[in-house]
Amino acid sequence: MTPRAAVIIPAAGFGTRMNLDHPKQYHLLAGIPILVRTVRAFWDEDYVARIVVVVPPSMVEHTRALLYDYGLEGKNLTILPGGRRRQDSVKAGLDALGDNTEIVLVHDAARPLVTGQLIARCYEAALAYGAAIAALPVKDTLKKGSPQGRVAETIDRTDLWQAQTPQAVRRELLEAAYRINGDADVTDESSLLERAAIPVRLVEGAETNIKITRPEDLYLAEKLLSHNPAPTFRIGHGYDAHRFAENRPLVLGGVTVPHRHGLAGHSDADVLTHALCDALLGALGSGDIGQHFPDSDAQFAGIYSISLLERVIQLVRDRGYNVGNADITLVCQAPRLATFLPQMKEILGRACGVAAGVINIKATTTEGMGFTGRKEGIGCHAVVLLQNEKKDCL
Repeated sequence: MTPRAAVIIPAAGFGTRMNLDHPKQYHLLAGIPILVRTVRAFWDEDYVARIVVVVPPSMVEHTRALLYDYGLEGKNLTILPGGRRRQDSVKAGLDALGDNTEIVLVHDAARPLVTGQLIARCYEAALAYGAAIAALPVKDTLKKGSPQGRVAETIDRTDLWQAQTPQAVRRELLEAAYRINGDADVTDESSLLERAAIPVRLVEGAETNIKITRPEDLYLAEKLLSHNPAPTFRIGHGYDAHRFAENRPLVLGGVTVPHRHGLAGHSDADVLTHALCDALLGALGSGDIGQHFPDSDAQFAGIYSISLLERVIQLVRDRGYNVGNADITLVCQAPRLATFLPQMKEILGRACGVAAGVINIKATTTEGMGFTGRKEGIGCHAVVLLQNEKKDCL
C-alpha cells in the first residue's frame, strides 16, 4: 500500500513586495488565482490523501468559497487560519493531520508552477531518507557586501544550494523537530530539521519552480505558462432520451425537479447526466454508458447518476485529461427548468472537478413536435471538450 501523504500549503502571508492591496496568493496568474494553481498541482497525485491550506484568519471562508468555485473540494481539503510566522502556520496544519499520515509535504502557496514530477521526487526521497528538500545548485558568483555597500568578499559557491519547496519529511521527524526547536525562529522546514540534527536530502528542483515575490516574478510566471506545450484536445458528443413514468422522481443534473412524472430507467434515469457521461466516454473513445454501467447489473439499480458521472470523471483523469468545458441542451416541453439550471451546474461542476461556469446548460422545447413535444419524455444532447494539461510540464 502506498504510504499516505498530506500537503500543507502555508498561505497566511500578505506579500508586501508585490505592492498589492490583497494577499498575493489570491492574485490572478493567467486568469486563475495563484493559490488555486498551487492546490491543483497536488490534487491529482494519488499518494496525496490530504491537503491543508493555511490562510489569514480573515480569509478562511473566502478561500473555502474560492476553491469550491474552481471545483476543488473533497480529497480531505481543510482550510485553517494561520499564525504570525510561517512555522506557526505549518504547525497548525501539522496538528490538523490524522494519525494515518506518514509523509508531510510543505509547499509555498506562491510557487504555483511546481510539477507533479518534482513533487513525486521529493515524496520518494522522504520515503527513502526521512526528509528531503527541493533545491537548485547556486550558479552565479556570490558576493558578500559591507555595511558601506561595497563588495567585502567573494563567497565560494561550491556546495551551495538555493532552497525551494516542496520540502518533504516523515511526520514523526517533523513533530520531533518542532518539540526540540521550541519557539525559536526558523525560515523553513529544513532549517527546523537541521536544528534538531535530522539529516535532509537534497533533491534537484526546477528553474521554473519560481516563487512569486515581486511583480516581475508574476510577469515571468505568465511567460512560462504561455510557452507551455499546447494541450491535447478531445471532443465528445452524447445523446440520451427517457420516457416519462408514473411514481418516479424526476432527476435532472442531480436535482430532483418537482413534476407529476419521473423518467423510466434502471438507475434514477437522469437523462442529462447520462448524456454528459456518454459525451465524456465518447471523447475518450471508450464506448458508452451502457457498456460501463449495464442495466443488467443490479448494483446500478436506482443509483444516483452523479455517482456514475464521478466514476467516468475518474476514468477521464486516469487518461490524463480534464474537462475544458461542457455544453448541454435539454429538450422537453414540460416542466419548466430555468430556475433549476444553476443548481444543476453546481452539482455537475463539483462532480467534474471544475468551476460551475465551465458547465453550460440550456433547456428548449420542440414547439409541440415529436415525442418531447407530445410530453412523452425528455431528450438531452451534450458536447464536451477534454484537455490534457501534461502534468509534468508547467
